Amino acid sequence: MDQFYEMINQYLNNNIWLKIIIDGYFGILLLSFILFVCFKYRKAMNLLLIGIVLNLIYSFIILRLDLEFSKDLYYPFVSTYLVLSVILLAPELRKLFEFSRKTDTKSDMIISSTQATKEAVVDAVFHMSSMKVGALITLEQHNSLDQYAEKAIQLNSDVSRELLEQIFIKDSPLHDGGVIIRGNKIVCAGAYYVLTQDESLDKTIGSRHRAAVGISEITDSLTIIVSEETGTVHVANAGFMKVMDNKNELLEYLNLFLGR
Repeated sequence: MDQFYEMINQYLNNNIWLKIIIDGYFGILLLSFILFVCFKYRKAMNLLLIGIVLNLIYSFIILRLDLEFSKDLYYPFVSTYLVLSVILLAPELRKLFEFSRKTDTKSDMIISSTQATKEAVVDAVFHMSSMKVGALITLEQHNSLDQYAEKAIQLNSDVSRELLEQIFIKDSPLHDGGVIIRGNKIVCAGAYYVLTQDESLDKTIGSRHRAAVGISEITDSLTIIVSEETGTVHVANAGFMKVMDNKNELLEYLNLFLGR
């Protein structure tokens, strides 16, 4: 194999213009690769694996063929690629960190919600739906949501239809965040979650829905979303979203999820 590469090197050294053309081609290929992966592959595993494989192939070729121009570009390329990888992978790295905390924040105790609390949530959700008021309401289960509540506005108030509607009214400073409910208490308002990176979701859905799916991917909570544009009600659980067509359907879903 070494003799084969020596023959190619000798041939290229005897045909200097061909070597210059090949060297320039690999230089352009290198720059094109950086732009391509940045725009096309944003998922952590794709970006990492493609980068490692092509980096090994590229370094092997330019070192074997002694392509001076490409070697000059190679080391800045590696530095640039590492920086871009960290920037593009930041959301997924954060999600991985959040997921690793699930076992540390899991409790055997669940504070159950009463039927009155569930009905208050359902009434508030569908009243806001009729008014096209956007809302994001997360009901905690085993996995603690304290890490999100700590950064939000603490309320520790009893759940009521009126309070939920006041939180999400369009002029409220808490309108864009989420509410976390534990048992019969509204723990906080204005909570923010990591957005999902699931590319299979409809590209038209907004940040509320992506936040709801995101928190459902890393905890066992259930999140109710009201669309500000259409008034449509969704629930997100275990990384999936389902449309709720009426109060009875949502109440049954909550009873199934939280227990009667």
